[in-house]
Amino acid sequence: MSGDRPLLETVDLVKRFGGLRALDGASLSVQQGEIHALIGPNGAGKTTLVHQLSGALPPTSGSVRLAGQDITGLSMHGRVRLGLVRSYQITSIFSRLSVLENLALAIQSRNGSNLRFWRPARHDRARYDAAARVAARIGLADRVDRLAGTLSHGEKRQLEVGLALALQPRLLLLDEPMAGTGREESERLLALLQSLRGKVTMLLVEHDMDAVFRLADRITVLVYGRVIATGAPEQIHANPEVRRAYLGDELESPA
Repeated sequence: MSGDRPLLETVDLVKRFGGLRALDGASLSVQQGEIHALIGPNGAGKTTLVHQLSGALPPTSGSVRLAGQDITGLSMHGRVRLGLVRSYQITSIFSRLSVLENLALAIQSRNGSNLRFWRPARHDRARYDAAARVAARIGLADRVDRLAGTLSHGEKRQLEVGLALALQPRLLLLDEPMAGTGREESERLLALLQSLRGKVTMLLVEHDMDAVFRLADRITVLVYGRVIATGAPEQIHANPEVRRAYLGDELESPA
């Protein structure tokens, strides 16, 4: 982590749906190079906050800044061009294409090429080589010729991370990457995300507390649309307000 200015910053974000305040003055900051986790009980407003960060949902009030630039009014695609990429939402898997072709397509979209004229990666050596490098980075080098639809659930999660990485994000929003994965698949995903530490700044939304406490440099806790705490994992684990509102006795000691 470096620099005093946050890479991502939200200031007093509010989102109202009729009389309901899904977000109530939520402020957080993500430093360059860190893995920052956002946790909270169901209905806390995590999804609403991520929607506003990605540009899928405009705030009622408040602001979002990326590297000091106000991006509150910017479109989703505009944010992607600036390097703010939301995994599992901005990107999607094409089941009838191979792993390599999926990655090549993401690389082509990054380069601004017209997808109507997309050709298979094997017809474009530079794109093929770049896609192969991403596949190796995410642990799917031996799956490049497999149709994406035939991958296991965990491998699809790895590919989704790869599709996001192919867009060369400055900040990667990870929306529950461990959801639906078994123990071995979770361990592979954890190892993948650990390998990206310091290379890609990440904001991680996750219910798996073991994964959160193993991965996060800092954690922000959201309850009823409000940020009640931000700190290092050991600080969050020891925080009595966090325990009362969310963690309870689920964890005996920080991972």
